[in-house]
Amino acid sequence: MITATKAKKAAGALKTGSGRKAARIHTKTHFFKPRTLKKARNPKEVNATVKSIREKSRNDTKKKQHIKFPLTTESAMKKIEDNNTLVFIVDITSNKRQIKASVKDLYDIEALKVNTLVRPDGQKKAYVRLTQDYDALDVANRIGII
Repeated sequence: MITATKAKKAAGALKTGSGRKAARIHTKTHFFKPRTLKKARNPKEVNATVKSIREKSRNDTKKKQHIKFPLTTESAMKKIEDNNTLVFIVDITSNKRQIKASVKDLYDIEALKVNTLVRPDGQKKAYVRLTQDYDALDVANRIGII
C-alpha cells in the first residue's frame, strides 16, 4: 500500500520534475570535450617477440637498404642506352648521397650524379648517371636487368 508521504513525493515529482538536470544548451559554435583522466602506460610485461622486433628495427635503421630494385620499363631501357643512366626504385626517405653510396657499395660503380623524383604512387625513383669509365649497358647486364 502506498503511504501518504510516498504519495506526496510522487505528486511533487510530477509537478517539478524528477530532479534531474536538463540537457545543457550550447551557446557557442565550438564544442570542447571535457578533460578526462589519462593515465600513463604501465605495461606489466614486455613480450619476448616484441622485444626482438624492436631490436631488429633498431638495427635495420642503422644499415638501411636504400635501393629496393632496378626499374626495367621501356623508358628505363632507353635511359640506359642513350644517357648512360640506370633507373632504380629507392626508399622514400633516402637522399641522393645515400643512393650514390648504395650504388657504389652494391654494384661497385661510380655515379656521376643522381636525380630523384617521387612518383604519384608514393615510390621514389632515382636516375643514376654513371661516369664515363662505366657503361650502363654492361652494368645492366651484370645486374640482370637486360
